[in-house]
Formats: sequence, C-alpha cells, structure tokens
Amino acid sequence: MSTIKEHRSKASSFVIQDLPLCHESESRALLQFKHNFFIDKYASVDPSAYPKLESWKLLDGKSNSCCSWDGVECDHDTGHVIGLDLSSSFLYGSINSNSSLFALVHLRSLNLADNKFNFSEIPSRIGHLSRLTSLNLSNSGFFGQIPSEISSLFKLVNLDLSLRIDWYSESLLKLEKPSLRDLVQNLTNLEVLDLSMVNISSSVPRVMSNMSSLTTLNLVSCSLYGEFPMDIFRLPKLQILDAALNENLTGSLPEFQSNFRLTEMIFSGTGLNGKLPDLIGRLESLLYLGLSLTSLSGTLPSSLGNLTRLTFLYLYGCEFSGRIPLSLGSLSQLTTLVISFNNFDAGPLPLPPGKLLKLTHLYAVKMNLLGEIPLSLANLTQLSSLVIGGNNLVGKIPSWFMNLTQLTTVDLEENHFHGTIPTSITQLKLLNDFSLGYNSFTGILELDMFMKLPNLVSLDLEGNKLTVLNKNTTNGTLPTLDILGLGSCNLVEFPSILRFQDELQVLTIAQNKIRGGIPTWMWNSSKETMKYVDFGWNFLTGFEQQPAVIPWRFLVVFNLESNQLQGSLPVPPPSTVIYNVRENALAGAIPLLMCHKNSLRIVDLSNNNLNGTIPPCLASSSEDLLLILNLSGNSFQGSIPSTFTMNCQLLMIDLGQNQLQGPVPRSLANCAMLEGLVLQNNKIEDTFPSWLGALPKLELLILGSNKFHGNIGDPKNNSMFPKLRIIDLSYNGLSGNLPTEYIRNWNGMKMINKENLTYMHAYPKIQFELRADPATHMAQSYSVVWGYDYSMRVVSKGTDRLYERIQSALVVVDLSSNKFVGDIPESFGSLIGLQLLNISNNKLTGAIPSSLAKLTELESLDLSKNLLSGQIPQQLSQLTFLSILNVSHNRLTGSIPRGKQFDTFDNSSYDGNLGLCGVPLSKSCRNSMTSPPPPPIFRGRDLEFSIGIFWMVIAFGYGSGLVVGLVIGTTLTRRYHEWFVNTFGREKKFQKKKKSKGRRT
Repeated sequence: MSTIKEHRSKASSFVIQDLPLCHESESRALLQFKHNFFIDKYASVDPSAYPKLESWKLLDGKSNSCCSWDGVECDHDTGHVIGLDLSSSFLYGSINSNSSLFALVHLRSLNLADNKFNFSEIPSRIGHLSRLTSLNLSNSGFFGQIPSEISSLFKLVNLDLSLRIDWYSESLLKLEKPSLRDLVQNLTNLEVLDLSMVNISSSVPRVMSNMSSLTTLNLVSCSLYGEFPMDIFRLPKLQILDAALNENLTGSLPEFQSNFRLTEMIFSGTGLNGKLPDLIGRLESLLYLGLSLTSLSGTLPSSLGNLTRLTFLYLYGCEFSGRIPLSLGSLSQLTTLVISFNNFDAGPLPLPPGKLLKLTHLYAVKMNLLGEIPLSLANLTQLSSLVIGGNNLVGKIPSWFMNLTQLTTVDLEENHFHGTIPTSITQLKLLNDFSLGYNSFTGILELDMFMKLPNLVSLDLEGNKLTVLNKNTTNGTLPTLDILGLGSCNLVEFPSILRFQDELQVLTIAQNKIRGGIPTWMWNSSKETMKYVDFGWNFLTGFEQQPAVIPWRFLVVFNLESNQLQGSLPVPPPSTVIYNVRENALAGAIPLLMCHKNSLRIVDLSNNNLNGTIPPCLASSSEDLLLILNLSGNSFQGSIPSTFTMNCQLLMIDLGQNQLQGPVPRSLANCAMLEGLVLQNNKIEDTFPSWLGALPKLELLILGSNKFHGNIGDPKNNSMFPKLRIIDLSYNGLSGNLPTEYIRNWNGMKMINKENLTYMHAYPKIQFELRADPATHMAQSYSVVWGYDYSMRVVSKGTDRLYERIQSALVVVDLSSNKFVGDIPESFGSLIGLQLLNISNNKLTGAIPSSLAKLTELESLDLSKNLLSGQIPQQLSQLTFLSILNVSHNRLTGSIPRGKQFDTFDNSSYDGNLGLCGVPLSKSCRNSMTSPPPPPIFRGRDLEFSIGIFWMVIAFGYGSGLVVGLVIGTTLTRRYHEWFVNTFGREKKFQKKKKSKGRRT
C-alpha cells in the first residue's frame, strides 16, 4: 500500500501545476466530510484498498489544493469538484442528510463502493446532486429503503446499489417506494443498472424493455417473481444480463437473432423452463452462459458448438437428457465446464482428443459416466480442477495423471476406482484438495505421504478398503489443513499430525477402531477454528480430561454417536447446531449450562443412562430453533416441559422409554410443524390427547405403554389428524368403544401409493461458513442436512420384524392391550392403505366385519384375545398380502376359510376357539363344537416403535474437498455453485452410504 501512495504522491507533484484551483467552500466541505470517518482496514476488502483520505491536506496552508487529492476530480475550466472516487478507502462511519458531501452540487460522478457506512440509510439529500451521471454505492453496508429521490436523478447513466453475495447472508437495501417500475421509468438514460441483492420483491416491469441504452442489467437475488419479459433479451445494446438466484422468477428463452450482442447471460437458480433454443448458436459474442439450477430440459443443441468465444459454461443441476453433443469440443476458448447433475445418457466422458485445450475447470458429477478416466484428459495440461465424483467410473489412477502438474483440485469420490493410491501423487505440488472417498482403493497407506504436498488443504480418504498408518509426526513443514476425512480407515489411534493442526475446521475419524479416552491435546487442536467434528462409531470411553464445556468455541456439528462414553454429558458451546451423543453410557442429569443461549437445532441424547428432569429450555429456547429432540432410552423423570411456544419449530420429538409422568402438555399444540411424536414406555397418565388432532402435519403418533385412560370419544370436527398414518395406543387403559368417528376421518390412511418410494424422515438443513480463502476472500459455505429415518419394530405372534426405514405409504394402527369394548367398526374397511392392524387383547365382541376384506394392502391382522364370535368371513381369503393372521383366543365358530394366504397359516393362528373347524385344525367341521371359550388373558408386547437415525452432509465451497466422515447410513452431498467456481471456487455434491450398512445408494 505504501508503494501505491508514494507513486500517487510523486505523480501529483509533477502535474499539480496543471491542475485547476478548487473552490474554498468545496475544499472545506471535503475536509469536513473526512473528519466524519474513521480509517478501519477491515472496512474494505479489495486487496488494492488504501486510505485515500490520508492525502487530503492543505498544501502550504492553502485551501485551493483539493483538486490534487486522491479520488477528487475537478473541472479544468471552473475548478468545481465534479468527481469523487472514494471506493475501497477503509472508510468507517455513517452518512446522513447533514453531511457536507451534499454541498458538492457540481458532482457528476460519486463512487463510495467497498466501505462500511455502519448500516446507515442512503440520505434523501442524494437527490440534490442533480448533475450525477454515475452513482456507485455498492458493497458499503447501507441499510433500509432506497430513497425515492434517486429516481429524480434524471441524468444517471450508471447506477450501482448492489451487494456482494458472499459478504451478506440477506439483503440490506430494499426497493419499495420507489418501486423498480418507478425507478426505470424515470431513469431513461441508464446504461448500467446493478441492483443485485437489493430486496425488490416484485415482478420485472415490462417497461424495462424500453430501456434502449441499457448495456448491463444485474438483478441477482432480488426476490423477483413472475415471468421475465422476453423483450428484454432484444434490447439493442444489452451485453450483460444477470438475473440469477431469483427462484420464483419464471419464463423461457427466446429464439435468438444474429444481431444480439449478449456477452453474459446468467439465469442460474431461477424458475427458467422449457428447452435451450436451437438458435442459441447465434449468440456469437457470448463469453459466459450460466443456466444452472433451472428447470430447463430436453437435449443440448449441437449449435452450442458455434459459441466459439464462450469461456464459461454452467449447466449443472438442470433436467437435460440425451447425449452430450460432441460439438462442445469446438469451444476452443472454454476454460470452465460445469455440467454436473443432469440426466444425460450413460456412457463415457465425451471429451474429444485434442480439444478444449484451454480448459482449467471440469465438473461432471453424477453424470452416469462409465468406463475409465479418458486418455484425452492427458492433453489438458492447463487443467486445475477435475471433479468427476458420483459416477460409475472404474479402473486405477492412471500414471499419466501425474503429468497434469497444474491440478489443484482432484475429486474422484463415489466411483468404483480400485488398486493402490500411487505414491507419485506427491508430484502434484499444487494440489490443495484431494478427495478419493467411497471407492474401492486398497492397500496400506502412510498418512505422512500426503504431508509432502505443501499446498494441501483438504484430504478425504474415507469409505475405501485402506489401512492408513499413522507415524509419530513432528511439526516440521506439515501443510495446514482445513479439512481431514479419515473415516473407515482402520485407525487405532488419533493421528499424531492433529497435534500440529491449528486451523482445522472439519475433522471426521468415524467408523474406526480407536479406543480409550479422547486425549487432552485433541481439545487444544484448532481450538479457534474447529466447526465440524465426527468421532462416531469408535470405542471411545471418555475424555482424558473432562471439560465442563467443549472448548471448540465455534463448533457447529458435534457427533460422538455409538461409542462407549462414560461420565457426565459434555456441554456444547453456544455455537453448536447439531449435537449427537446417542448410543453411549453417559450418566447424570443434563447440565444447566445447556440452557444458556444456544443455537441448537438437533439434539440427540438417546440410549444413554441420563436421568433427572428434562430442562424446560429444550422445549423452548430464546430463538425457538430446535427441530429434532430425541431423549429416548434414558431414565428421565418428572413431567414433560410445558414450555412449547407459538414459535415452536419442532419436527420430531422422541421421549420414549423413560420414566416420565404427568399429562401430555397442552403447549405441544403450538408445534404446528410436528410430524412425529413418540412417548411410549413411560408413566404418562392422561386421557387421550385429542387436541393433537389439530396438528396439520402429524403422521406418526406413538403413545403405547403408558397410563392413558378413559374413552377416546368423538373428534370435534372432521379435520382432526388429517395426515396421521401410524398410531400406537397399545398397552394403556383406554376404554369404551373403538373410536369409530376418528377412524372415519383418518384420511391419511385411505390412500394406496405403491409408487411412493420415499421414506418417513425429517431433513432439517443447517448452513455455516468456513474460513474465507485468502486468494478470493470468499468463504466456504457448508450446508449440513441431518436426516432422521423413522424406524419401526413389529412383534406379532412370535415374529420380530424391523422396518429400518418406513415407506411413506406404510399405514399402521395398533390399539391392542387396552379395555375397548363393543364391535369392531365397519369403518376400518375404508382405511384401504392399512398394512398392519392390531386390536388384540381387548374386550371386543360381535363378529369380524367382512369390510376388512377391502384392506387389500393388509399384511398383518391381529384380533386375538378378545370376545369375538361368529365365523371368520370367507372374504378375507382374498387378502393376497396377508402374511400374519392371529384370531386366537376368541369365541369364533364355523369353518376356517381356505385358499391363498389362509393355506399358509398354522394352528396357532386359531388357538382357543373351540368352535372353529377345518384345515389346519385336526377337527373336522362335521364334528365341530360351537360353545364359546372363556375370556382370554393376554400378556406380552405386540408392537414397539423406535426411531433410527442417519445423517447427510452437503458441502460446497471454494477450494476444499468434502472430507466429512459419515456415520452408518450416511448420505454425503456436494454441489458446485458457479459463483464460487467463477472465482476459482468450487462446490461438490455426493451421496454416500457406509458399506457396513448394506448396499450403496
């Protein structure tokens, strides 16, 4: 910076004699403006920024020298200040309408970009600068409504009020009055209009198609909606058109004409639909085409090959199909090709030999690619990023791979590569991201090998068949890692290199064989940077030194699931969003520190030895962020907290298998998003909580094995429990008739959808930022999606069946082991989606209704241990999916139906019915007895539910491979956003599943 200042000062001394003398009033105004600000080096992010105002000094006490100051331009004839460029000047402070800036009424150009004006509003007096032709207030932290006075600056040619997307998570400025229509109707001379990240929240006015002078239109992430006017594409001078990241903006692309001048056309992340026009090849000036994450479909036209100047092509995450045209090989200027996540035909990577020689970034993830890595890649000596994960590629890492010496990112994850990882990989000295996870690589590998790569930032080896050896490492010249993934690498101890990593942000060593305590030095590793930790599925017993609060101050994800941890519960820091320590032996109460201000959204403490009461804060935090709460399988006592508020966001609550007492808290009615409630195996004493029927999304209700009592009664209206598909009220003291009217209204059980292959789950999404890359000043953005797959265990007639994942079409009713009386309602026959029905061990009388024969999806029917009489309806023999039938210990008479499934049931299905006869019983129907048996007595457990868990991590970001260790049933996804790729950033998307849990998905 000193060099720049010195150069400018010397230059000024040579030309000062040619500069006009500025007006004293304007000089005073500038000096007064200067004194209103602090110089803060963090207020600007441009690497070339420097404090321009430091040169604003009177020379020899004279006030007419302002025309020589940095950023000040004067009119040579009049001496008036006509230009002020204070962009990237480290300015920190506020601007209001009293600012001396507005005394400079002769200003034609004002640039205050890349400073920090402390969330002040744009002053309305900006309208007094009526001579302005150029106004740039971008990336300066202005806040609030854009003043209407800007629309009166009729001479404006250049207007930039944008924000950089990577700086802010949401819009700071909004455009309501004036609206976008008002603005563009008045500013008819505009050539450049950039409102990116301004909250406009309107449709795009058609009047914009009259802006004949417009060359640049940037409307990125403006909350635009409606159809994009097609006539805007035809503006005669338009060169740059960017409306990306407006998901509710729809429309289609026109048939382009040869006179179009577009050099950049970007609609990524919008609702653009239809096909890519065949005439797109007429856009011969096009340099940048971004259509990712849209609904465009069909085949790619071969005319794309006519865009011979094209440098950047982004088509990922669309719905394109068919073959990738070979004409893409004609794009000789192409440097970035991103075509991941489409539906192209399976086949090899279509990369013609000797073509695309300028290509530096290639992203072809989830593309149905087959075969080996094509030899044609060996010619791409400029290649920096090769990301071809999530395909069906085979073979070994080829030897010529080491000739691609410019590689910085290599991502081969989720393929079928095999063989050993060659030690020659260390020849790629520029490599900073190396991801080989979830292939079939074998052999013994020394971790120290990768420490020879000086620029390595991210390393992912998990999910292979490797045995990674850990040697005692000294600090030496180890690379500084951000991300390290060593899951399923047969590790037996914490890698020693972790002692010397003080900037690690993501660490996963899950599914290894590490035993004993977590070493104290591990807590001190990367204390100020660690955000994601996964030590799950090892044999860890605790901590060498138990911390009161986990010392990673900025931790977001903490997983120690399925270890052997003992002692008290480690308290997460306030930054923690996902906290999972299920399946351990932790004991004691939940520390009160958990109730301090926190960010928790996922809390899973299930299957430990915890006790005490449930802190009210877990039902209601100050932010009401909690989405999933699983405390099942412990020894919690007392009542369920009654502090669920109107802002409750909970999707799933599992408090089963504890010792909870009291009623179900009525405040749960505030949790309108609730999909599942599990309270079984407690001591809850209450009547049936019919008020839960008002929850619009409740699908899973499990209240079995408690002390519910009394009649269920009738619903208040016909819209109660609209989506309920699985209900368990077993092992309670409910009495009266079966809830006929509720059964009539269980509309979620009245559908059959055999094509629905989704599963009952909750997928909350959590985003967090990693450290910014020093080269691009862009942060790596991680999205964590924790997925709960609900599981269910059915025990009936000695058969134990576990549903690890419940298809969204599964319908279950278990009302067994209560005190219900009366007839079985005919209305059960309307629940045609029903697959498991258990109403055993009650005091039901009357006949088995023939309407049950309408339940064509029924797989298990248990009516045992009641007082049922009459015959078994012959119509039930038509239930072709019925695999379990139990009508034992009733007073049934007559012959047993024959045919189909009934020929597979044995004697135990009919025990205790002295009046039944026929196969499979030895009693012939000619000698049948019809006297009723005594009332049945039933003990035992028929139906148990539990909730299984898996998690999925999405990571996308600049310069880092995803090396997040996945737990059993993990799905790991990466996506590639062009906003990062365009600045040599990257994103990834993968889906992984541990082999120990079955087939790969």
